[in-house]
Amino acid sequence: MASGEKMHIVMFPWLAFGHLLPYLKLAKLIAEKGHQISFISTPRNIDRLPKLAHNVAPLINLVKIPLPCTPNLPENAEATIDIPFDKVKYLKVAYDHLQSPVTHFLESNSVDWILCDMMSYWLGPIASQLGVPCAWYSIFPASILGIFGPPSNMITGDDYRVKPEDFTVKPKWVQFETSVAISLYQILAQAPNLEADGTENVTDLYRLGNTIKNCDIVAIRSSIEFESEWLKLVEELYEKPVIPTGLLPAIDDVNEDEHWAEIKDWLNKQAYGSVIYVAFGAETKLSQVDVTELALGLELSGLPFFWAIRKQRGLDDPERVELPEGFQERTRGRGMVYTTWVPQIKILSHDSVGGLLIHSGWSSVVEAVQFGKALLLLPFLGDQGIIAKQVEEKKLGFMIPRNELDGGFTRDSVAASVKLVMVDEEGKIYRDKVKEFKGSFSDMDRQDYYVENLIAYLQNHKFLKK
Repeated sequence: MASGEKMHIVMFPWLAFGHLLPYLKLAKLIAEKGHQISFISTPRNIDRLPKLAHNVAPLINLVKIPLPCTPNLPENAEATIDIPFDKVKYLKVAYDHLQSPVTHFLESNSVDWILCDMMSYWLGPIASQLGVPCAWYSIFPASILGIFGPPSNMITGDDYRVKPEDFTVKPKWVQFETSVAISLYQILAQAPNLEADGTENVTDLYRLGNTIKNCDIVAIRSSIEFESEWLKLVEELYEKPVIPTGLLPAIDDVNEDEHWAEIKDWLNKQAYGSVIYVAFGAETKLSQVDVTELALGLELSGLPFFWAIRKQRGLDDPERVELPEGFQERTRGRGMVYTTWVPQIKILSHDSVGGLLIHSGWSSVVEAVQFGKALLLLPFLGDQGIIAKQVEEKKLGFMIPRNELDGGFTRDSVAASVKLVMVDEEGKIYRDKVKEFKGSFSDMDRQDYYVENLIAYLQNHKFLKK
């Protein structure tokens, strides 16, 4: 247990499970050291979080603050997974309306630190007024932050990069050699989202820039072993302490999931390392064209696969996707498809799984490497493309070839890429490299060191604003 006085830390993540879960994971690790956590979110989101273990439950206070009714936001929609992409802007408006109740909670409690997320750009000034130090906890690796540059650029929009093509090479402030950048098709797809449309008061970049500007430190879900040069760069760009929290490797829940018996029985029948697990996380929903090409590519590969597919993004999503006609019948036996939540950690830890085809979400990358599974990368959202480039640069995975203008891909490229990563001699470098990194990604002693280091900093600087 970390030495020093015990702290009360407030966490307030963005309303997306890709944010909520890493925040909760860090909360558990801090609580294991004896510190009190107040984890603030909405009632329905908290009810959907994993159950807390007995050793940390008394130390983590799950604070439910109702989300205010907001025009155009569907009823009971409290997270990004509940709504189509075009309605996320209304969720941000609702999130901003939590400012008053969150402030009231902070005023009513003795708080040592606040760990806020990128969307709550208004929380830093409130914390400062209350004399409470504030940290931004980034669930993204440092490479993403380094690509976007100094917070002043995000706030003012004063970036020398004005054409989409300018973002496809490393920015001028990155002095070391790297291929990490943003693909042209992702810049073209994201461009409409980089400007406020009248519904939101501000852009996402403005939120991020002000969050960084108004926090005292930045904590990043990363490690020196993985990206020391990017961590150093971000500290220089932000001109404030940057503290890696470790990669937060997954710990399997010992409880048996209702679907696990059937999944395990199927996996047990497959050859060692032969199955490619296909999953795109909670936030990513593929288009019908993408689903069709991916399905037919898996079929063409001839290799065993397990696919967890999300057909709809909330009940309000009118664009439900379907598998190609006859696909499941033609691949029966060597392929299994699930349209519900599946126990990803149990699947990844199974010996028959040799690779993972993913959207390049940071949590999934960490989990795959932790279990020594080679990566096949198919990014969609902005952060995913940068992570994919970084993973490919380190030879931990291979990106499926895409059309640089629209991001399209073909069934043939999927089939060839699956075989490359899973069985071809040419792809052995990816299978070997991921095993080389497995130790550092799964090292719980090293993870404990990072948490102890973070706690020590918070303890030594909790009177920063007093």
